[in-house]
Amino acid sequence: MAWTGQLSRNLKEIRILFSPNSPSSAPLRAFIENNYKQIKTHNPKLPILIREASSIEPQIWARFDMGVERGFQLEGFSEQQISKALEDLVKAGAS
Repeated sequence: MAWTGQLSRNLKEIRILFSPNSPSSAPLRAFIENNYKQIKTHNPKLPILIREASSIEPQIWARFDMGVERGFQLEGFSEQQISKALEDLVKAGAS
């Protein structure tokens, strides 16, 4: 995941929302457990907001310059697809 070093250059904030108990949020919870440390190590000043709420669909949102936001609904995504969605957000911020 070499692109993780680009997060703080292209994004101003990342918000991750998921349910703590829902099976549909399990891949996102696993993604956070497996990748948060590496992402935060590469981007120590980037705010990564992780929010848990009952009965919420798994989502990831990115805030770019000028307050522009873009997000993905992650229900049914695997860990690899979640990684690809985050990578797509980084690429969108570069353009």
